[in-house]
Amino acid sequence: MTPNSRPEIHHEAGAARFVVRTPEGLALCSYRREPGVAGEVLVLHHTEVPVALEGRGLAAALVAAALAWARQEGLRARPVCSYVAAYMRRHPETLDLLADASR
Repeated sequence: MTPNSRPEIHHEAGAARFVVRTPEGLALCSYRREPGVAGEVLVLHHTEVPVALEGRGLAAALVAAALAWARQEGLRARPVCSYVAAYMRRHPETLDLLADASR
């Protein structure tokens, strides 16, 4: 993956994750679906990028794809992963997806 290339993100629904396969390894954003008071919640619990690819926006692209999918599916999001929580704070347009902590 070159610094300016757009990653090819795949949704592996059976494995509950969004992934990018690279020669340096697998980058991923994992989730689980849970029932909530106001509908199903997408719990984003792990984001991982190969060390050689850190700082290139790969994690952000994975989280953006996961949140776009949540929006498309009508799901709320609960960021358990600290990276996902930070991403959502930096991108206020995603905050409407937040599931209430009491759900």
